[in-house]
Amino acid sequence: MFTGIIEEKGEVVAVEHAGGGARLSVRGPLVTSDARHGDSIAVNGVCLTVVEAADGVFTADVMRESLDRTSLGALSAGSAVNLERAVRADQRLGGHIVQGHVDGTAVLLSRDPGESWDDLRFSLPGTLSRYVAEKGSIAIDGISLTVTTVDDESFGVSLIPTTLRLTTMGERRVGDLVNLEVDVIAKYVERLVVRQ
Repeated sequence: MFTGIIEEKGEVVAVEHAGGGARLSVRGPLVTSDARHGDSIAVNGVCLTVVEAADGVFTADVMRESLDRTSLGALSAGSAVNLERAVRADQRLGGHIVQGHVDGTAVLLSRDPGESWDDLRFSLPGTLSRYVAEKGSIAIDGISLTVTTVDDESFGVSLIPTTLRLTTMGERRVGDLVNLEVDVIAKYVERLVVRQ
């Protein structure tokens, strides 16, 4: 489990494709400082398992399913990525419950820079629209954000300077593909209600 509070911006060092999947090598000195084989690290919101970690770089195997259903398939050496280690039980939950299980992808539709924050609008896949609510939580590329507006086809978020500076969201351009994870509580509530 993760919180959606990005610990550092990392950089993809290498992507090696083999057997339909890929091995991803990512530089992230903070997240690798205590990383061990088998640990979980979210890369742009996708929970990956550490295969090895040394000298500030960790590697993870990415299966075809993850490459096809997330934006990880578009990464190459030099790509900036958001990184977060799995939350410890004794930590504060500063964002919201994020599983690292991407529900879909979206496209950045517009970016309106402001004096103190930027307003961004993203496409919203129809299969996910019922889980997104104004003032609700959503994870975009692993970042815990609050939805400011929503309709059946798109939603908006506002980003403070800290988020713009410390995550990849400050570099995103109109047309860029991002990973979405909706609030897991909404999915569980729906499942409970539908079963009754």
